[in-house]
Amino acid sequence: MSGMHLAQLNVAHMRAPKESAVMAEFVAALAPINALADTAPGFVWRLKGGEEPDATVTHAFGDHLLINYSVWEDRESLWNFVYRSGHLPVLQRRREWFHRVAEPYSVMWWVEEGVPPSLDEGMARLERLRAEGPGPQAFTFKEFYEAGAAMAAASLPAAAEARK
Repeated sequence: MSGMHLAQLNVAHMRAPKESAVMAEFVAALAPINALADTAPGFVWRLKGGEEPDATVTHAFGDHLLINYSVWEDRESLWNFVYRSGHLPVLQRRREWFHRVAEPYSVMWWVEEGVPPSLDEGMARLERLRAEGPGPQAFTFKEFYEAGAAMAAASLPAAAEARK
């Protein structure tokens, strides 16, 4: 569906402060991975943490919480970056740097092209996924919704969506 982009947000609870030796290899990988994302086919936008060179957001919603938030042209572009690029080796080491969590830590949803979503919206989508499970407004790679289904669900009255 043209005119729609895929937003994704994921959060991770760091094992130690970003400045610690525990996190050093991860922090060293941030700038190269962010540069890889910025030039990846289908990349549209990512939230940057101010003037820091690694451009991540930390401590926004609690101690040692790292937030990654980006927008992509489509599912395939995001999938290729996450699982078929230099990002994968860093992802495979995540347990060295981040605590395991029992609840969902990553969410996706469709946004209008050219309208970067706010961080509050992203966190609300993650909370929706945690509270209601996957649906057209908050989903995962495993339980994915195409843009058309998400837009159709958004146009339904709340009562109709609740009956689904």
